Amino acid sequence: MSRPSSKPNDAGAESERGFILVAVLWILSALAVLSAVYSLYVSNAAVAAHVTDDGVNAEAAVRAGVELAAYELTAAPESSGSAQLTAAPESSRPAQGGFAFRLGRSRIKVSFIAEGARIDLNAAPKRLLVGLFEAIGAKPDDADTFADRVVGWRKKADGEGQDAEADIYKSEGYSYAPREAPFQNTLELSLVAGIPKHIVERILPLVTVYSGQAQIDVRVASPEVLAALPEMTPDVLRQVLAQRAQGTPDGQSLLKLLGPASSNASVTPSKATRVLINVRLGNGRDVFAEVVIVTLQNDDEPFRVLSWRDDIDGPL
Repeated sequence: MSRPSSKPNDAGAESERGFILVAVLWILSALAVLSAVYSLYVSNAAVAAHVTDDGVNAEAAVRAGVELAAYELTAAPESSGSAQLTAAPESSRPAQGGFAFRLGRSRIKVSFIAEGARIDLNAAPKRLLVGLFEAIGAKPDDADTFADRVVGWRKKADGEGQDAEADIYKSEGYSYAPREAPFQNTLELSLVAGIPKHIVERILPLVTVYSGQAQIDVRVASPEVLAALPEMTPDVLRQVLAQRAQGTPDGQSLLKLLGPASSNASVTPSKATRVLINVRLGNGRDVFAEVVIVTLQNDDEPFRVLSWRDDIDGPL
């Protein structure tokens, strides 16, 4: 008796095994892709968590620096050698200072300086603005024009139907008119008609909108700001800088040294203070912050933040 041939069944079995092998290989390939995707997701999540962690630590360090600077400004020893602290009179508050401390793994360096070291765009008289533009290299005629435009930006129109300042912007092709109100931010200088970009860039570190004073603090103003004082001479400027370099200057003696230039100078500390903070995180990353605060008296809070800029999430 003859036996049936097994070849058809063998062929079917071989085909089935081939299909299973292909399916297994496909599944393994899919699992490999999924594994790679998951690995990438975990890696990105770890990086994101690390960045977030840096931001939290940096912000905490900056806040600590600001609070300690406010404490340095508003607290004073009750008496020599006393550990008790009381609120310092405004007249005795330091015009500048600095300190360093550690917070966890972060190292923080803090410096602060009275906002009166800068020229207030909203309060400075035209002559002081002209002097500032000249001090950073503008020609006298240009400096006078730039100062006119700054005053025109912040000054309200006369209300008689004539707005010469707005007409200047219109005639020069600007799509907007001057604010005709106080500067809200020093960066508005870039919107003022006719002031070149390079002049704006030079002047920004020397101006403010927070001091509220028409005068500058002669004790801490930079050489460029001191040079802007009307009636200032190179010889007087050298004498002032030399006296300041000898140590903590006596404000009244500096005013006396200024002579006629003292009319736009002061030794009265401004309520606003600029706090500069550099944070070195534990991983070596550096974070910089610049915060302007105003100290308060007879208030629930010792200070209020007027401006806060930092590079935690990107360049300033």
